[in-house]
Amino acid sequence: MRPEPVTDLTPRTVRPTLLSQDWRDVLFLHWPVHPAVVAPLLPPGTFPDVRNATTWVGLVAFSMERLGPGRTPLPYFGTFPEVNVRLYSVDGHGRRGVVFRSLDCPRLSAVLVARTALGLPYRWSRTRWTADGDALHLATRVRGAGDGARCVLRARVGPRLERPGPLAEFLTARWGLHTRTAGRTVYLPVEHPPWPLHQAQVEHLDETLLRAAGVEVAGPPASVLFSPGVPVRFGPGGAPPGPSALSSW
Repeated sequence: MRPEPVTDLTPRTVRPTLLSQDWRDVLFLHWPVHPAVVAPLLPPGTFPDVRNATTWVGLVAFSMERLGPGRTPLPYFGTFPEVNVRLYSVDGHGRRGVVFRSLDCPRLSAVLVARTALGLPYRWSRTRWTADGDALHLATRVRGAGDGARCVLRARVGPRLERPGPLAEFLTARWGLHTRTAGRTVYLPVEHPPWPLHQAQVEHLDETLLRAAGVEVAGPPASVLFSPGVPVRFGPGGAPPGPSALSSW
């Protein structure tokens, strides 16, 4: 099936709300990769989403705030910094999404719940993420990681992008995630307002998170974007019913 169009608004209304959260001070770093390199890293029933014959790997740092079930934020437990490595996916029904290779945060309770309930590869880490004016600082290291997975970066926020362009929209306008849980590949839809995006510049980057996630890149990121953030709602997902859907998953 042909992939759904890339749009700055969700193509699906989230009903009911499974989880709500705010994503604040979001920094997107992206590198181009060959689709054949990342295809084995995606769950069954999904394929690399490509633009101009290229797919991408993202390193995304942000502050998770007001996370909670339904529309009820959890005090303390629902607020923490997070760093994730993600790939870009499309399934047999044309739904575009992301596949997380790792998600690192310092809140052990969030790690345990997300791993158990959704099959997401959360890891307990020592993570500090600060946004001070236009200066961004990240320091993270996965606890007990034999591979020493870590990242230290400094970046600076630039001017607002009035017209982000097709590549920025492809990388940020993602309306769901594909994950493997209970032996099935499922799709969880997400809804939020359009991203307000800024240019950004990396001043220092020392990281091994991408390699630990199974992806090798060369050189600095080809795309660096920042957003002050958006409120987010996740809805229930899954594969559409029917024999054809079940056989493809």
